[in-house]
Amino acid sequence: MNRKTKRFGVGFILVIGLAAAWLQMADKNYVYRALYHNFADIDDNLIFHQRKIAASDQPQPWPLATNYNQISLPKGLQQLHEQLESVAFVIIHRDSLLYEQYWDGYSEESLSNSFSVAKSIVSMLVGVALHEGAIKSIDQPVGDFLPELREGTKAKITLRHLLWMSSGLNWDESYGNPFSVTTEAYYGSDLKKVIRRLEAVEEPGQAFSYKSGDTQILAFVLEAATGKRLADYAEEKLWRPLGAERKAEWSIDHPLGNEKAYCCFFSNARDFARIGQLYLQNGVWKGDTLVAPEYVQASLTPSSLPDADTGKPTSHYGYQWWLLPDYKGQSVFYARGILGQYVIVIPEKELVVVRLGKKRGERTDGHPSEVKAMIDAVNQMVH
Repeated sequence: MNRKTKRFGVGFILVIGLAAAWLQMADKNYVYRALYHNFADIDDNLIFHQRKIAASDQPQPWPLATNYNQISLPKGLQQLHEQLESVAFVIIHRDSLLYEQYWDGYSEESLSNSFSVAKSIVSMLVGVALHEGAIKSIDQPVGDFLPELREGTKAKITLRHLLWMSSGLNWDESYGNPFSVTTEAYYGSDLKKVIRRLEAVEEPGQAFSYKSGDTQILAFVLEAATGKRLADYAEEKLWRPLGAERKAEWSIDHPLGNEKAYCCFFSNARDFARIGQLYLQNGVWKGDTLVAPEYVQASLTPSSLPDADTGKPTSHYGYQWWLLPDYKGQSVFYARGILGQYVIVIPEKELVVVRLGKKRGERTDGHPSEVKAMIDAVNQMVH
């Protein structure tokens, strides 16, 4: 080994050592995990601790439509599924299973990460808690539940501000930066510490700015209001009453820790469809009101707050649901996750569409292009 090579080797080791020391002192050891796994995956339940959500004691299998799986996907949609590496596609029509297809070894039993579809589930649970009186009003200050949000501008933040993604907190919604708060929340081990560090940088309720931290705070509010873990509350108030056939899971930050509420609810396409079906039915399931109809309707009403990026009134977001209020004469709403996880509801045709997969397309006007492509294709399939 010549002197130059030896110097380079020593220098490299020194740099690595200094970097490791800085990560330790800065309390950023989660970065190792982030770099190792590189990017979030639909099978990340295999790398995180999970809290189980039991299936229903009285499961309610979807009735099969008379023409179940007898219709074909339009060629363009089939190609889109292949291009974006779909693993599941399910269509529920008029409360019956009309179509399903799976790829890459996945099946009706496979668990898959829904990512930010979990945000819509958290919103539903807020509606449940409101209906049951555990929460008095969505205009309650968050500080009524969480002491760390009782001072300064933070004290002005209400549940409505969180539902509308308008908290004014300094959450950096960056997925590619290994040092961002979003990365720390995903790969780290202390969500409460992450939330405590947030600062109010704007007045709440002034603008729509998509922030996973707002959903995480809602989850802590639910825990304080109900005295139950988020997954346990979801099991009791949603999963079992909806007749889910399979267990689900919610990732937690450490053993016996807190749910990653803004993401990481794992289930299968058939059971995810129940979430859409419940809202299609205005929060009522088999005659029982799980979520008050007025809350459902409020959830699906645009906030009209200025969008922080465009300055235009927000017409595409309600209480943690994405909205297409006038798409070719139809009023569509949907839950979505970062890798193209969708629960799409088309009320005019009593349709619920679920797509799970590994990739998503480009966004246009705030909506991924494949969402509109799927709506168009399903409308073509179901007259």
